[in-house]
Amino acid sequence: MVTIADVAARAGVSTSTVSYALSGKRRISGPTRERVMRAVADLGYHPHAGARSLASNRSNVIAVMVPLRPGMYVPVIMEILMAMTTAARTYGEDILLLTGDEGTDGVRRVAASGLADAAVLMDVELHDERIPILRELAMPAVAVGLPAEPGELACIDLDFEAAGALCADHLADLGHDDVALIGVSHSVYRRYIGFAARTLSGFLSRARERGLRATHRPCDGTFDSVVATLARILDERPRTSGFAVQNEEAAGPLTNLLRHCERDVSVVAICPDQVALGCSPPLSSVPIPADEMGRGAIRLAMAQLSGHPTTGATLIPPRLVVRNSSGGRAPRRS
Repeated sequence: MVTIADVAARAGVSTSTVSYALSGKRRISGPTRERVMRAVADLGYHPHAGARSLASNRSNVIAVMVPLRPGMYVPVIMEILMAMTTAARTYGEDILLLTGDEGTDGVRRVAASGLADAAVLMDVELHDERIPILRELAMPAVAVGLPAEPGELACIDLDFEAAGALCADHLADLGHDDVALIGVSHSVYRRYIGFAARTLSGFLSRARERGLRATHRPCDGTFDSVVATLARILDERPRTSGFAVQNEEAAGPLTNLLRHCERDVSVVAICPDQVALGCSPPLSSVPIPADEMGRGAIRLAMAQLSGHPTTGATLIPPRLVVRNSSGGRAPRRS
């Protein structure tokens, strides 16, 4: 059986350094940690969970709280979770996935049970009731999302407000005067989920700055819902020619419907690359950095567990990938 001494010998470090690299109890330099983790992978070393927990007074588990509610696009959630799981293993940590909608009771249960050393919150609302409980319990925690007032809470997210603004700028630069944002479902807006509210704010604010006539309509993502939403927009604002969409399930049907439009239109989406590339034509898009968000959340959690508190928001700047759905230029009206 492979022992910690075998790992230390392969990495050229002491056994205590291997222990610190796996437990996160002390700061280890990046190159040293990388050598240790490479040795662990090469040798197939698996620390004994019970002994490790007793020695460190830690469970070596990070709880990820992601209540699966209507309106969530599960493939993006799964991509973030996979990135977290992979990153956690490099620190010798396991992920405990909690998908029930338990709210504050769930936070208190996890903290009281000792099941996990830290918590990662997903599906973060602007006024998320779980956050004050985490502050009260002083439990190490990270939010994948941005509440209205993060305070001392460490957060990581795409800068969705900037993403909304970037979409408005792109449509304005193409010459579109009348633009629309087709958003996520009504239920997501009603719960004041941060990513949706911030995108809407950024899009409408930038549209006003650029002198655009802008509207916004939620959409459930079904084909019938997309048809009804588009019909309503064009009925209320017949000259709308620039569309931004923040709804992965609506992107394909919307693109197909607009292909039959008798005038030049442009579409830009905030979505994963696989969604944008799966549409015809491929959508110009602001990609969702799911892998970066997941790995970043674990990095922030481990920094706290290593005695290096992290606070404030880490916002990932959005980037625009221009594809065929917005290649043309609309005639600007006087």
